[in-house]
Amino acid sequence: MASASTERDTPYRPAPLYRERLRLPWWLWAAALALAAFLAAEVWMGTAGVRAWLPFTVLPPVTVVGLWWLGRIPVRVTTDEFQVDDARLPLRFVAEVVALDAQGRRELLGVAADPLAFVIQRPWIPGAVQIVLDDPADPTPYWVISSRDPQRLAAEILRARDQASVGPTAPPG
Repeated sequence: MASASTERDTPYRPAPLYRERLRLPWWLWAAALALAAFLAAEVWMGTAGVRAWLPFTVLPPVTVVGLWWLGRIPVRVTTDEFQVDDARLPLRFVAEVVALDAQGRRELLGVAADPLAFVIQRPWIPGAVQIVLDDPADPTPYWVISSRDPQRLAAEILRARDQASVGPTAPPG
């Protein structure tokens, strides 16, 4: 009799060549938690009973969950695709990648913005990359993704794209 496997079936995921998480800076956590504590103290000063301690048990945890949610977005480059949160872009559709500084990102998302562009932008991260697409079936002209190290991210996307287009090299023999 065959025994059932206790291991979960997991889909194949290639090892990431580049990985980053768009987390919030520590000072934003401190400021938000201080504001939550201040608001709880304001409610506490004007009430008694359950309403006095309830804000202290509700506001800080809700603030922590909200801050975690804002900083949860992962950015990954694998051997065959670029992933941002749940969005996936096969590297064969990448035409060009441009690393943007704060001024370039501001211009691209401001005056030069295309309403069909895919944007994941975090205001506390100054750099970004613009990924120009070459997919006739997709109306999206480009992606703009925030990154703390846009030069490295752009280089990894281009390197992975070029390796994917060449294909795996067979060992001589």
